[in-house]
Amino acid sequence: MVYPEELVSPMRQELVNAGFEQLKTPAEVEAAIAKEGTTLVMVNSVCGCAAGSARPGTILSLTAPKKPDHLTTVFAGMEIDAVNKARELMLPYPPSSPAIALFKDGELVHMIERHHIEGRPAQLIAQSLAQAYNEFC
Repeated sequence: MVYPEELVSPMRQELVNAGFEQLKTPAEVEAAIAKEGTTLVMVNSVCGCAAGSARPGTILSLTAPKKPDHLTTVFAGMEIDAVNKARELMLPYPPSSPAIALFKDGELVHMIERHHIEGRPAQLIAQSLAQAYNEFC
C-alpha cells in the first residue's frame, strides 16, 4: 500500500531536517549500507509509535558524543522496493516498521524492532541507540 505523499511528507521531512538521507531505491539502500563506517537506517512509518517514539528517539540519539557516520531512512508503505531491500539486509530480523538498524562496514550490528519501540518513551530509544553508537561508532 502506498500512502499519499502529502500525508507522509512531514514525517519524511522530520528526519531529513535532522540530517537523514532519504533512500528511495534498492540501489541507494545497498550503496548506503555498503559504505565504510557506520550507517543508521531508520525504517520510517505512519504509525503512532513512529511519531511518538521512533523518530523523536532517533533524532534525540544524535546528541550522543558518538554518532553514526551516515544517517539514512526508508519509508514503509512508500518506496516498497527500497524498504524490501533494507529489510533483506536486516535479516534475520523479521520485517518491522518502524525499525532502526545500525550497520558497521555493511554488517548489521544493532537492531531495534517495533516491539522494542511500542509503548516506550523516545528517551529510552535514544539511550539504546547511544549505547550502540558508543560500542560501534
